[in-house]
Amino acid sequence: MTVKSAILSTFSISTVFMGALTYIGNAPNLMIRSISESYGIKVPSFLGYIKWSAGILIPIFIIISVVL
Repeated sequence: MTVKSAILSTFSISTVFMGALTYIGNAPNLMIRSISESYGIKVPSFLGYIKWSAGILIPIFIIISVVL
């Protein structure tokens, strides 16, 4: 398993990071966004969230891919 553990790690990491990029499509998260906005908490739009998360997660994903 040591030879293929890097491949398994890569799949696991990519699943987590790409899932984080698309979190706002989930119904519970839309409910949380709605509740936050009703309390006056500023929440990014869908595209705003994608920009923020892509700017943070994609460089981390690339670094981890290079290290592994």
